[in-house]
Amino acid sequence: MIIESMLDNDAYKFSMMQAVLHQHPDTMAEYMFKCRTNGVDFRPYIGEIIGNVNSMCRELQFMKGDLEYLADWRYMKPDYIQLLKLFRFDRNYINITIVNKYDLDIRIAGPWLHTILFEVPVLSIVSEVYSKDHSKNYEYADTRTLDKANFIKDTDLKVAEFGGRRRHSVEAHRNALTILKDVCPKNLIGTSNAMFAKELNLTAIGTMAHEWGQAHQALYRVADSQSMALENWAKEYRGDLGIALSDVIGLKAFLYDFDMYFSKLFDGSRQDSGDPYIYADSLIGHYKSMNIDPMTKTIIFSDGLDFKEALALWKVYKDMIGVGFGIGTHITNDFDFKALQIVLKMIRCNGQPVAKISDSPGKRMCPDQGYEEYVKKVFNERCKRG
Repeated sequence: MIIESMLDNDAYKFSMMQAVLHQHPDTMAEYMFKCRTNGVDFRPYIGEIIGNVNSMCRELQFMKGDLEYLADWRYMKPDYIQLLKLFRFDRNYINITIVNKYDLDIRIAGPWLHTILFEVPVLSIVSEVYSKDHSKNYEYADTRTLDKANFIKDTDLKVAEFGGRRRHSVEAHRNALTILKDVCPKNLIGTSNAMFAKELNLTAIGTMAHEWGQAHQALYRVADSQSMALENWAKEYRGDLGIALSDVIGLKAFLYDFDMYFSKLFDGSRQDSGDPYIYADSLIGHYKSMNIDPMTKTIIFSDGLDFKEALALWKVYKDMIGVGFGIGTHITNDFDFKALQIVLKMIRCNGQPVAKISDSPGKRMCPDQGYEEYVKKVFNERCKRG
């Protein structure tokens, strides 16, 4: 079985699940898989994918040590840990088929509280089944990771590993983190993967994700959805996990809602689409317009970066604003073939369409084009009035 521990998931999923428990426990959600890599024939892999999902649902549960580890995170509440004692992946909430002759179709639907943890392990399964069929050249990948570690070890670059969803394999993931920890420990500030954070004594790093903002489109007025997502996150975590995600609707709409209250309240924001230089310049200008010193805030760049691109950004902005980086596939799946670009995103909440409208057109995801246009119109009108 590819997924061997309930902790083999992203830290942000556990934090969002707790917020859902406390604020929206009866909300329903639906997710859809998308492969952004063109022309992939998934027919040879679907049997192994389904078999691993079946095993995950049948066999996994939180162990005592897992729960004790999560309970030590200062923002985790006892009632949430008690819920996790009972949690299992329910196979009835996920459907996996082939459509259009060779495309992989994965749909997850059920209570948000009980489906939120599916995304990362399911994507990890798909990625590993595909990747190990294309290459098992671990020596090649480990050599490249060593080169990257040596490339940054004499700099002040700060990097968190965000690559669990699209990793080559559990083994490759562990190897890469071990090399980075051994060679450039001051540069590696943590990992989003809770299992490896525990195993390798690294900081578990997580922020809000797109589905938090998307769900609020169905739970509140669309015009209020982004500000309510920020408000409710702050209500849950009271200053912890203070990095806001900025591209659910797009940068312009985000800055409109990220007023002085939120700009002072949150530690910073995460850039996950669009031009990172335009983003950084815009955010720095936004802080300055409110007489907030940008050096007291942080940008986390996390949009498909490699170490060379991260270092270039760091050199430009290190004296202008706090800078950090979340790097994923470049760490966990840098083998001698092209890794899959795959996502599993929320598409409906309480039966209503929800949209992810990022600043990179290829990252937009909403099966209801009419609803997406409506959301864009609502926020465009608000920004014009502002």
